[in-house]
Amino acid sequence: MIIEPRTRGFICLTSHPKGCEQNVIDQIEYVKSKGTIDGAKKVLVIGASTGFGLASRITSAFGSGASTIGVFFEKPPSEGRPASPGWYNSAAFEKEANKAGLYAKSINGDAFSNEIKKQTLDLIKADLGKIDMVIYSLASPVRTHPDTGVKYKSVLKPIGGKFQNKTVDFHTGVISEVSIEPAQGDDIENTVAVMGGEDWKMWIDALKKEELLSEGFTTIAYSYIGPSLTEAVYRKGTIGRAKDHLESTAFAITDSLKPLNGNAYVSVNKALVTQASSAIPVIPLYISLLYKVMKEEGIHEGCIEQIQRLFQDRLYADNMPTDDQGRIRIDDWEMRDDVQAKVAELWKLATTESLPKIGDLKGYEKDFFNLFGFMVDGVDYDLDVNEMVEIPGLQ
Repeated sequence: MIIEPRTRGFICLTSHPKGCEQNVIDQIEYVKSKGTIDGAKKVLVIGASTGFGLASRITSAFGSGASTIGVFFEKPPSEGRPASPGWYNSAAFEKEANKAGLYAKSINGDAFSNEIKKQTLDLIKADLGKIDMVIYSLASPVRTHPDTGVKYKSVLKPIGGKFQNKTVDFHTGVISEVSIEPAQGDDIENTVAVMGGEDWKMWIDALKKEELLSEGFTTIAYSYIGPSLTEAVYRKGTIGRAKDHLESTAFAITDSLKPLNGNAYVSVNKALVTQASSAIPVIPLYISLLYKVMKEEGIHEGCIEQIQRLFQDRLYADNMPTDDQGRIRIDDWEMRDDVQAKVAELWKLATTESLPKIGDLKGYEKDFFNLFGFMVDGVDYDLDVNEMVEIPGLQ
C-alpha cells in the first residue's frame, strides 16, 4: 500500500514502515560514528519503542554492544492498516541488532501490569541471567494500578490558577492565546499515579526480589524542567508534581540498591519534539523558538544526540556531575543563560506573521512527522510498502 500521513490535532494516525526503519538506521549510524562507550552489557528498556527510550536502546546496543530487552505497548499492523510507529521502530531495531550479532528481544504489552512484569522477568532468567541496567522511559497518559485495578488518568493542568499564554498550531503556523483551567479534585494525585515513580520502583523491586540485578546495577529515568516560560503549565503544574515524585523515587531506589552498590538516577533532558510534548500547549511554540536559537549556536540535539551524550559524557564518565538535587543535567545547553535570554526575547516578538522568520516551525514539523516515519530523508513515499512487518524477537 502507499501510506500517507493523516493527522488529527497533535496526533498522526498513520505511520510509514520504511520511514521508521530509515530513522532507526540513521540513529544507529550516528551512535556508531561516535565510538565505543564502556557501558552496561545487559539492558532492559521499559518504554523502548520511541523517543528517549528507543534512543537509549540504540545507544546501549550499538554504543556498548549490549544485549537488550525492550518493553513497549504498540499497535501491530493489520491488512491495509499500518502499525503504530513504535512497532516499526522496534522491528527495524531488532533487524539491525540481529545483523550485528546482538541479542535483542521485545515484549509488547502494558508495562504497568503484573503480567508483563512477570513475562519480562521470566525472559531475563531464561536468556540473560542478570541485568546491568534498567532504563525507564514510559510516557503513557493512563495507568491501571496492577494491585488495586484502579484506573488513573493524567492531566496537563496548572495548579492554583488559570494559565494563559501563547501557543502555536504547528500544522498551520497560527499563534493564538491558550487558556487552561487549574487542576481540581484528584487531578494532581491521578497525574502522579500515572507519571510519578511508583511503577519504576515496582519494576526494580520485582527484579531485585528475583535476584536479577547485577553488582553495580544502574537504573535511570527521564525528566524535564524547562524554562520559566513553560513552568506554570509544566514544572509547576500537575506534570511537575509527577516529575517531583519520580525524582524523589530515585533516592528510595538507590537506598534499596545499597547491598548491590547500585544507583538510581534521573536525567533531566532537553525539550524535544515527541508525541507527548506535542500535546502540551505552549511547548510547540517554545520548541520552535528554542530550535532556532540552538541551531544558530551549533548546539542543537535530537533524541539520539542527547542520549548518546548522556551515556558517553555523564553515565559512563569518571566523576559523573549531578546538580544539588542529585539529578543528571543533560539539558545544560538548553538552559544556558544566553540561550534562554534569546528565546525569551523571541517569545515577545512571536506572532503568526513573524514566526516563520524568528522560529524554526519547519524543523518542528519535520521532527514531528519523522516520529511517524514521514518526511525522512532518503525515503520514496510514492512507492508501495508492505505494512505487515513483524518484530523478529517479539515474545
